[in-house]
Amino acid sequence: MGIDDLDRRILHAFTADPHLGVLGAARQLGVARGTIQSRLDRLQERGVIRSLAPTVDPAALGYPVMAFVTLEIRQDHGHERVVAELERIPEVLEAHTITGSGDIWIRLVGRDNADVQRVLDDAVAGGSVIRTTTVISLATRLATRTTPLVDAAVDHAP
Repeated sequence: MGIDDLDRRILHAFTADPHLGVLGAARQLGVARGTIQSRLDRLQERGVIRSLAPTVDPAALGYPVMAFVTLEIRQDHGHERVVAELERIPEVLEAHTITGSGDIWIRLVGRDNADVQRVLDDAVAGGSVIRTTTVISLATRLATRTTPLVDAAVDHAP
């Protein structure tokens, strides 16, 4: 299920330049266009590449405040009900079941701190959330990245 060096090079090329295109990648990497296309198709089928959608910056849309929130939920309501409630809130970007003192961890954005409070109020309005613990992000020091992981996957391929 690992990736080989050509997969790594393809992933690096498209990460560096998402507009590269199959033909551009073939020229850059010195392999046939059909090889690039089949490798991309295979990486998508396996779920290595989850999306070709653009990466949207919430701050550029007017949501510069990011918060990480731990939710403690009513156990008799279940995770599915809480997630269904969270899905109705556009500012909730992620939700994960977690271990530890909480039950669900979410990442959300707001226009300002008061807007973050509004989003939190929306999250608890359904009655499934007992308590929240919120941490506001002051600055992103390391943005979401995957290329080092791609490199490590080749090094540890079976």
